Amino acid sequence: MTDTTLPLDDLAVADDRWSASTKLAVVSMAVATFALVSAEFLPAGLLTPMAADLGISEGTAGQVVTATASVGAVAALFANVAIGKLNRKTVLVGLSALAIISNIVAATATDFWILLLGRAGLGIALASFWSLSAAVIARLVGVGSLGRGMSIIFVGVSLATIAAPSIGAVVSDWFGWRTAMAATAGAAAIAMLLQLISLPTLPADKATSLGEIFGLMRRRGVQLGMLAVLLLVTGHFAGFVYVRAFLEQVTQLPTTSVAWALLGYGVASVIGNIAGGRMADANVRVGLVVTGVTLAAATLALLLWGTHSGTAFGFVALWGFAFGTAPIVLQTNLSRAALDALEASGSLMVVCFQVAIAVGAMIGGYIVDGYSVIGTVAFAAIMAALTMVLALLQPRK
Repeated sequence: MTDTTLPLDDLAVADDRWSASTKLAVVSMAVATFALVSAEFLPAGLLTPMAADLGISEGTAGQVVTATASVGAVAALFANVAIGKLNRKTVLVGLSALAIISNIVAATATDFWILLLGRAGLGIALASFWSLSAAVIARLVGVGSLGRGMSIIFVGVSLATIAAPSIGAVVSDWFGWRTAMAATAGAAAIAMLLQLISLPTLPADKATSLGEIFGLMRRRGVQLGMLAVLLLVTGHFAGFVYVRAFLEQVTQLPTTSVAWALLGYGVASVIGNIAGGRMADANVRVGLVVTGVTLAAATLALLLWGTHSGTAFGFVALWGFAFGTAPIVLQTNLSRAALDALEASGSLMVVCFQVAIAVGAMIGGYIVDGYSVIGTVAFAAIMAALTMVLALLQPRK
């Protein structure tokens, strides 16, 4: 497409009739999302063989997720400040290049610490991308179409949920976990090419300051939005990182069946993605309540009846549907409290998300090593229920 210039302050216009170039630009963002999130979620399907190969426990192996998220949380806070007035297209392309390098480092790691280094680089790329995503989408399609635009790029999240844990588990059994991880570098390369071709020039009129980011935290709506992210995402990742272990140890499924269960999770998350976009546009408060109730019900039911393979498949899929709605509802909930500072609110969103992932994976690791994988699912159910209560207490939007 023609490399047109899209000014930073062109945010108010919303047009449902997107041009072909706009659609392609949004799709390029979705592909980048797919590549980054595939790499982030991959350990859920590789945990067992990765731990065996590196000579570490499954709980320790799960901390590769903590490393990605911890570095990502710091990167999200400073990313928009560090990039200053750099053209946002240049930044996005550079982040895809960083993801390629980081995935290659992780795939060729000879010990746990090199693996952590590669995952840390991924954390920087992932968090910085998400910090910019809402603002970039708003510039591409207008604030009035933000929900629709974000729902499209979150399709990349849902597809990554399908590809990473399920296909990753199969590929790791056939060719090794390193091959599965190397494939995510190829996905990032495709995303970078699409961004180069389709994204318009995105100049920045001003740089985001730390003062602006921290200033948003004084807003009541922003505070509640951040707390909702922390509760729901911490609980989800405490359980989801170890879902393969749960299905193997509690449901006693073989590897192939685990892959099918995770595939069902991913397919359901795509449906949840679509539903989440509609709920966020219609009534984001109700959407947050529905998300919390559904995730709590799915994890609680998995605890009660997860020993049976048929019911385990169904409840894992319901879990996928619930978390498919979550990112869109959570993002929209927080963004609407700071429409005048989307890049700054994007940073806060990612900081909360990455902190929650890190804390969730860490807590899950302690629970699975000190107690059992059953405890991680119970923790997820409790946190989802608390999110539902918080949503009910939020003012109507």
